[in-house]
Amino acid sequence: MKVAGASKRFGAIEALKDVDFEVRRGEVMALVGDNGAGKSTLIKSLAGAYRIDDGQIFLDGKEVMIGSPLDAAAIGIQIVYQDLALCENLDVSSNLYLGHEPVLGGWAKLLPKALRPLDELKMEKKALEAIDRLQVRTLASVRSKVGTLSGGQRQAVAIARAVGTDSTIVLLDEPTAALGVAQTKQVLDVVKHLRDNDHAVVYISHNLSDVFEVSDRITVLRHGANVAVFETSNTNPDEIVAAVTRGASRDKVVAG
Repeated sequence: MKVAGASKRFGAIEALKDVDFEVRRGEVMALVGDNGAGKSTLIKSLAGAYRIDDGQIFLDGKEVMIGSPLDAAAIGIQIVYQDLALCENLDVSSNLYLGHEPVLGGWAKLLPKALRPLDELKMEKKALEAIDRLQVRTLASVRSKVGTLSGGQRQAVAIARAVGTDSTIVLLDEPTAALGVAQTKQVLDVVKHLRDNDHAVVYISHNLSDVFEVSDRITVLRHGANVAVFETSNTNPDEIVAAVTRGASRDKVVAG
């Protein structure tokens, strides 16, 4: 996916200023910047929560129009927000299929669709497949209520729900915020597995340790504009901090 010259204004505030951005399949692109840098505005625009005022978005070389979350989902873009939007009173399988639950066929087809029983066995089987694809080993059962899960397990469920809709681009907004060390490792392992399965992953985080562990490239935004793109293997945290706080020198506008 490529973004060319994206701009977004909220009244007199210019949240994005002619931003260029790219994420490739089989890559984790970290998106970093201070508060107010435009990170959330950019990924919300890609997810259809906002419509950019100017600029173009390309997917596999073809320009696409994203005006709503349905538009984004239709072309394989899913976002996992920091609050996860999970239903704690439902189990894992129900959360994965919330809003598009399969229903029984056969005799049940005689009933109005709203009255048809859910195909819970199919839901459980598909949920197990989704969790297994991400190699989540800490989840005891897809019948566990989400309210009983740890923070890392909940993140894994939210990510599994995103990729379970045949998405190719996954946007993650601060997925390890407020997690402990063990839970953070669980989530980072899931992110790496997404990359290994040819997803394009955009990873927003203030935690540079996590960024350097999972990302292939790092895009820095500052005051709503591009600062630099770094190859993770060819940079260091000090250089990223300098770009975030002071901007980059002219020869680092595109690095790597």
